[in-house]
Amino acid sequence: MLRRTLVQGGVAVVACAAIDPAAWAQTPAQTPAQSPVVRFGQSASLTGGQAVYGKDVRDGLQAAFRAANRADGKGPQVELVTLDDGGDKERCKANAAKLIESGVTALVGLTSGAGAEACLPLVESQRVVLLGTASGNMGIRNEKLTMAYHVRPGYDVEYRRLVGYVRTFGMKRVGLVMLEDTSSANQQAMTAALMAANLEPTVTVRLNRNAKGFEGPVKSLLDAKLDCVVFSTNAQPVTSIVAGMAAGGYLGFYFASSFAGQTLIDDMADKGHSIIMSHVVPRPNALANSVVKQYRDDLAALGTGVRPGFTSLEGYIVGRVAVEAARASAKGGVASRSRFRDALAELNVDFGGYRTHFTSTSVLGSRFVDVVAIDRNGKIIG
Repeated sequence: MLRRTLVQGGVAVVACAAIDPAAWAQTPAQTPAQSPVVRFGQSASLTGGQAVYGKDVRDGLQAAFRAANRADGKGPQVELVTLDDGGDKERCKANAAKLIESGVTALVGLTSGAGAEACLPLVESQRVVLLGTASGNMGIRNEKLTMAYHVRPGYDVEYRRLVGYVRTFGMKRVGLVMLEDTSSANQQAMTAALMAANLEPTVTVRLNRNAKGFEGPVKSLLDAKLDCVVFSTNAQPVTSIVAGMAAGGYLGFYFASSFAGQTLIDDMADKGHSIIMSHVVPRPNALANSVVKQYRDDLAALGTGVRPGFTSLEGYIVGRVAVEAARASAKGGVASRSRFRDALAELNVDFGGYRTHFTSTSVLGSRFVDVVAIDRNGKIIG
């Protein structure tokens, strides 16, 4: 199948950058009851192959928190402490333990799905909310979990939308590319989405997310004579594999989940390739959408020259949710961990184009998924 023309063409906030864990750990830990602020902890991939993704999520959180800082008199102070995990799940788990021990009210905006999954026993045992992980990882969406709250939908919803396009275009031979360290539940979700469309993967390739070369996966995918390749990985492997397949004469479609983030859009534009992607937030160029307009204003106010994009918008929306829950939990008392969770369980807020609604029986705040076509210049064309 040839590539089609569709894809050718007062709250005060202290938003902290990455800090040295050793130096930070020397500060006496404060419990939520002792602290005059609501402190949130984040473990993010600020170095390594997912560094741009991690920084984008962090910047989105910072933009939301600093905007809240300008809204005097509306709630408690809010502080963000971010530790770098380099995209490694064990480092993420260690960071989470340090942050919880320091007395943070909740963990927000983790950027590794595998890392968040590794943190689940800790947050469940310590009764600390894990809010807004920037991943659709199905391994953190077990119905038995009580402390993981999701601002965005899981990969099951994304995959069904992507596979809907695969079916619409009449494609039969589908290749799946996933990470080897991701939850098996992610592959099960994709397989289920394909089966619902009377399809099954022709070939499945699992990758090391930090590998330096992908010649083997490229060969496997080319040998399979595919109509399309569906990626659920970070951006770096997608960019490398697409370049290798293009060099090998592949003319089919590429699809990617939101996990690849804004980085993939930028990378594909640099290389002159196009792709179809699912995203779990509104389009960052949709200025008629009030949450997008506010996001762009608040991001610009950071003064760091950060460009708008899907990934930082996801972090921004998580930050807005965290602020609303902090305000609600502080009414009539200290914003403790338990009060914060209680506030989340009743949170129903529309930011103007994006609604988050948790209930006592649902920790999934949104099922919003958009599928966009990105042309060879990195422009959203459909």
